[in-house]
Amino acid sequence: LLTGETIDAGTARDFGLVNRVVPAGYLAQVTKKYADTIASKSPLTVKIGKEAFYNQAEMGLAEAYDYTAAVMVENMLARDAEEGISAFIEKRHPEWTGE
Repeated sequence: LLTGETIDAGTARDFGLVNRVVPAGYLAQVTKKYADTIASKSPLTVKIGKEAFYNQAEMGLAEAYDYTAAVMVENMLARDAEEGISAFIEKRHPEWTGE
């Protein structure tokens, strides 16, 4: 990245820049599977998690732990958390409200 050199997908994976490399013919299929997995989750939880990830990135370790602990509590108090637990216990798909 710092040199401006182009690297192949395998090297990007080896450097930890990507978590998976797939043949080009499977890219759409694998990408759709990732998108479907994300879309099946609570939109509120995804939003909270994404915001927390970026917000804590510049914090020191102790501050980041405190911050993310508070975010986890906020998330667990959400209506979607209750719905997720209920759906799991009742062995059904959750009906997310984003609340």
